[in-house]
Amino acid sequence: MLPKEQILEIRNYLKKSENPLFLYDDDPDGMSSYLLLKKYIDRGMGAVVKAEPVVSEKYLRKVKEYSPDYVFILDIPMVDQDFIDKVNVPIIWLDHHPPVIRKGVHYYNPMLNEPKDNRPTTYYAYKIAEEQNTWIAAVGTFGDWHFPDFTDKIKKLYPGLIPDGLTKPEQVLFNSKLGELIQIISLLLKLSTTQINLSSKILLNIENPFEILNESTAKGKYIYRKTKKLVKRYKEVMKEMPKSLDGNLLFIKHPKTKNAFTSELSNELCYRTQKIIMIAREDRGRMKISMRSPKKNIQKVVKEALIGLSGYGGGHELACGANISEKDFPEFLLRFKKLIK
Repeated sequence: MLPKEQILEIRNYLKKSENPLFLYDDDPDGMSSYLLLKKYIDRGMGAVVKAEPVVSEKYLRKVKEYSPDYVFILDIPMVDQDFIDKVNVPIIWLDHHPPVIRKGVHYYNPMLNEPKDNRPTTYYAYKIAEEQNTWIAAVGTFGDWHFPDFTDKIKKLYPGLIPDGLTKPEQVLFNSKLGELIQIISLLLKLSTTQINLSSKILLNIENPFEILNESTAKGKYIYRKTKKLVKRYKEVMKEMPKSLDGNLLFIKHPKTKNAFTSELSNELCYRTQKIIMIAREDRGRMKISMRSPKKNIQKVVKEALIGLSGYGGGHELACGANISEKDFPEFLLRFKKLIK
């Protein structure tokens, strides 16, 4: 748990900022964290970090374009030291992945205090924003496979969003209206950066999740219909994927398609099969991989399997990603299979 003093520190930085830039991860946790903090102060600009979960020097262009007085980095596991060194305003970095060491940045991570506390970034953004906009907090926390302590508040504020009797995040993700909403937000982040920016502006003006789910307002209808084709394509890809089961590992090669659904597919298949899932997609000589496990800690497995190979990876105990050269992938897969037995 982040100490109350740190929650207050981040809140004070946020309130002091007049022209903040928010860099956030391209998943429901990252997007929700941004929406919560932006709505709280009603100023600033957001920029999604796509393709790889690293804030590198290429994002200096965003800093130069916007000339912020503060930079807030949300739910990004890696920030290059070169980026930090070249930004001449305070950087506030809030994350929940395994801690890293960097200089010249205000770094907040609950795992520094409690190694087992990897509650989503959204959870802490919700606290920082004085627990406003609970539906957005629900999207980010459940979307990152966490069952938050404000679930009863969600049910009271938005009847019908989460049915009674669901006690695990994966049950909510695949058996509730909230799960449908999370899928919509997740698929929105598959769109172009321009479309994501427009959609996020619209989301900032939505007060109730049923505006989207029931298409009851023009804003909600826009968000719902923006992902309608992607939902259809997602279901098609789920059927098309070649699958091979080897012991407790279900390995899947993602078909070549305009949109990649590795994270979403691995989440759903892990829940439905209770197997360790690995989905790999070839992209310009690299293999982009999403892995999920119902019980076994695969975070350590991924790190060990990568030793000496051209690639990187990591994440959480039950949910990891990796990016490996295509030539090294067969060796990685072989090692991974041996390590999970």
